[in-house]
Amino acid sequence: MSEFVGKVVVITGAGSGIGRALALNLAGQGAKLAISDVDVVGLAETARLAEAIGAEVKSDHLDVTQREAVLAYADAVVAHYGKVNQIYNNAGIAYHGTFEKSEFKDFERVIDVDFWGVVNGTKAFLPHIIASGDGHIVNVSSLFGILSMPGQSAYNAAKFAVRGFTESLRQEMLIAKHPVKVTCVHPGGIKTAIARNATAGPGEDLAAFSEFFDRKLARTTPEDAAKTIVNGVRKSKARVLIGMDAIALDAWVRLVGSGYQRIVALVAGRVMPKSS
Repeated sequence: MSEFVGKVVVITGAGSGIGRALALNLAGQGAKLAISDVDVVGLAETARLAEAIGAEVKSDHLDVTQREAVLAYADAVVAHYGKVNQIYNNAGIAYHGTFEKSEFKDFERVIDVDFWGVVNGTKAFLPHIIASGDGHIVNVSSLFGILSMPGQSAYNAAKFAVRGFTESLRQEMLIAKHPVKVTCVHPGGIKTAIARNATAGPGEDLAAFSEFFDRKLARTTPEDAAKTIVNGVRKSKARVLIGMDAIALDAWVRLVGSGYQRIVALVAGRVMPKSS
């Protein structure tokens, strides 16, 4: 019997990519799902696929940047299922552009979704997850929460923040002796539509960047990413690295320290699509 049987799991950003793969993986292991996304069409397809497996599914449109809506959503999920055991704060967006040419609104949008969305979800569900007596919080950061890249300052800022927040939260749960485990996930290049759905700053060739990401960087399928995350949750890991790129680059950054920045700048300047 899977340890996920009967567990109520909340997954944000479940309309596609890693979120959908997580929903289907956990549905296959007997979990009860509360899935959400701003993409109602993709979310409906995820719900259909999960129900076809036999899962009980609560599906809701949710913008994770809307704090009051997230708080109300948490209450609604508990009212529906009676408890919540796990939350996977997965919803995220991407933006490509230099800091020099980006506007405040570009940064704010990424921070609102990728960082505050995680904080909102965690804050809303934490009391219920503690009350479950067997809880787990999974926050999705990125390989770019371990090392920085030119053109990714907004995304880096959000994902480094998710990492710091999640690691601190884990420590607080240990000190308080709450029955809650906490995991931070760092995916490398995943074969999803995140690059194609990204926005870009002035002068950036988003199509060229998306093609570069899909062709050169996206190596791991969402299904394999979901398996790795679920295995990490099963083993109560503090950190989950997804893909050989994430594993190798994490080790490299720890080995060379801040010296990685000059090397990345040199390589990126040669191989990444040029802005106008």
